[in-house]
Amino acid sequence: MKTRIALVVAAIAAIAAVSAPAAFANHSWGKYHWARTASDGSFTLDLARNTTSPWTTMLTDASSDWNASTGPSTVLHTNVVPGDDSDRRACPPVLGRVEVCNADYGDTGWLGLAQIWIYRGGSHIAQGVTELNDYYFSGAGRSYQYNNAAEQQHVVCQEVGHTFGLDHQDESGISLDTCMDYYHNTSSTDLRSTTPNAGDFGELSCIYDPAFKRQLVPSLVDTTYANYTHTCRGTGHLDSFDSSTGSARTSKFVARLADGARLVTFVTWAGF
Repeated sequence: MKTRIALVVAAIAAIAAVSAPAAFANHSWGKYHWARTASDGSFTLDLARNTTSPWTTMLTDASSDWNASTGPSTVLHTNVVPGDDSDRRACPPVLGRVEVCNADYGDTGWLGLAQIWIYRGGSHIAQGVTELNDYYFSGAGRSYQYNNAAEQQHVVCQEVGHTFGLDHQDESGISLDTCMDYYHNTSSTDLRSTTPNAGDFGELSCIYDPAFKRQLVPSLVDTTYANYTHTCRGTGHLDSFDSSTGSARTSKFVARLADGARLVTFVTWAGF
């Protein structure tokens, strides 16, 4: 019997069906972004570590990979900082940063989960959470056929990337050699799609860098596994987005909280 996995991310996502090589539309989460005060749009985001081995090393690697951009602009810096770590299963959010937790959350159907909180009718991200499900990665007896370290790295890199305001670049299952695609790594030596690529850094420039206001930002991706150009249009600190949000493989939920906040959760389903 074919089981399904959910990757749960908090935002309204824009999904474009694409194939390489191609000029890619933007892959931002609509208008949601962290507020910045720097004139170049740059910001530093703390990733609070509430993890055990091997996720702790993988989170450090993912943070380093997301800090590696050399152009078209460098707008993002992440720091891995100690979390409270008293309740990794609940993984409560903390204002102003992203809590990253792992636990055996059970046979939930999802490998990784990311959520962001949007406060008082605005578009600024106030806090975020990433949860990593040990159930599918904690032993050879698990039924998940991609139970390996490379797939784990793919998951933590992608879920952290969602909390910046990024959606998937592609959901067809091909590798665009970015952790923001829907490729499944077949073994620990299959390292494609385990890190961000130039298209992801270009998209962050579109979202955050005022230098690219009303300008197209083309980002050439030229790797061992993929060659294409990702293109998006900068709007100062937002990015335009495709308004299509529904399909047979997606679900969207909006919870309106008592204090006026919104918790927006986008669920994307993939098969084993």
